Amino acid sequence: MIKNINIVEASGKDSEEVAELVRSLLIELEPDASADIENMNLEQLAKTLLTLYKIWAFLAKHDGSTIGVITLHECAAIYAGGVFGEISELYVKPEYRSSKVGNLLIKSAINKGRELGWKRLEVGSPPPEDSPRTIRFYDSMGFKCTGSRLRCLIN
Repeated sequence: MIKNINIVEASGKDSEEVAELVRSLLIELEPDASADIENMNLEQLAKTLLTLYKIWAFLAKHDGSTIGVITLHECAAIYAGGVFGEISELYVKPEYRSSKVGNLLIKSAINKGRELGWKRLEVGSPPPEDSPRTIRFYDSMGFKCTGSRLRCLIN
């Protein structure tokens, strides 16, 4: 475990750092789409969403560098008993993985959820057979598998 990791809640002024890490996450998830991802205006999106409180974000910092990010947003559903939180993005730079950075970011998200009155926090996950390490990580943080998500782009 790395010592002296600081977790800070991001605001609009941190949008470049949030966007940089989300960009790295997206490229890692979809390397074939890196040109499209590079053309997305992630900095402006992050700034707008953070400023309007459409998302909340936490940054992990170590020795002056930003090494991880988690973003979350509020949802509502009858099955969830009302409003709840969902993790939109979670990314830790590869060289800092398995150092409890993700744990600290998840704990910050859970605390924010409590502050906002959420009863649960959800996250989409890859298929267990494709990413057993990811599933084990979330399981260790108290998450239970309830299925995966599908998407439909609406233009």
